[in-house]
Amino acid sequence: MAADGGRIVTGELEQVTDAVCYHGEGPVWSPTWGGLRWVDLLAGDVLTLRADGSVDRLHVGDVAAFVRPRRSGGWVVATERGLALADEPDGTPAPWFDLWDDPAVRMNEGGVDGEGRLWAGTMGYDRVPGSARLFRVDGNGDVTTLLPDVTISNGIDLSPDGRLAYYDDTPTGRTDVFTVVDGELTDRRPFVTHDVGHPDGLTVDSAGNVWVALNGAGRVRCHSPGGDVLAEVAVPVRLTTACTFGGDDLRDLYLTTSRENLDDPEPQAGAVFRVRVAVPGQPVRAFAG
Repeated sequence: MAADGGRIVTGELEQVTDAVCYHGEGPVWSPTWGGLRWVDLLAGDVLTLRADGSVDRLHVGDVAAFVRPRRSGGWVVATERGLALADEPDGTPAPWFDLWDDPAVRMNEGGVDGEGRLWAGTMGYDRVPGSARLFRVDGNGDVTTLLPDVTISNGIDLSPDGRLAYYDDTPTGRTDVFTVVDGELTDRRPFVTHDVGHPDGLTVDSAGNVWVALNGAGRVRCHSPGGDVLAEVAVPVRLTTACTFGGDDLRDLYLTTSRENLDDPEPQAGAVFRVRVAVPGQPVRAFAG
């Protein structure tokens, strides 16, 4: 933790679940489904943490890349090459449509913009440079390519005023920032170049601080809007994949982890962790579709 990190991180890290995932990713807190939901990505499963600490698991396909609530009350999940929709918070999703047909590319991380449009990022199974995209999917299903020539499209989130978007294309080793203009991502520039790990999922809190999961380094860092390191959360698992805010006051920072391809598996790899923080997160943005 940074020297002044205690002002930001106010509690001790705790393990919330057993090591239930092979590759845990994409945590999202929504009151519509009663709390935390995330994915075991390569198992194609969506997991929900219940109030009693139990974990429900729903298989949705070969891949379950990310989930978001829908404004209508259901939820959307990114499958291997497309999207599926559920009409109820605990409903089973039905296929909506595929965005492409190339079996070498799959969905990865995503999000929702200020107008309720879905951001859907991809990556190649072989991680070929430039083989991935970041798409925008409108509520009616119209698809726009926002970013071509991506390699591993990962975390993306907005500043509280909606004017900035922070983004990780993991192999660059950076978190970049865009100016958002009429739903387009413009003026891409480096926000932070990371000195450890690989930038994976990220989330932005209500003060505009950017929290980045550094895969391979076993930590999550909090950066000020100016890029300075405000705090660091050390996790007893090397493969820290993503983070989100939850709890009734949005001051619980949840962290997902993975044991994908570990030669010496760690007992806690694949568990979800939680730590209390001083600044609440932003409420989840729901998909308009």
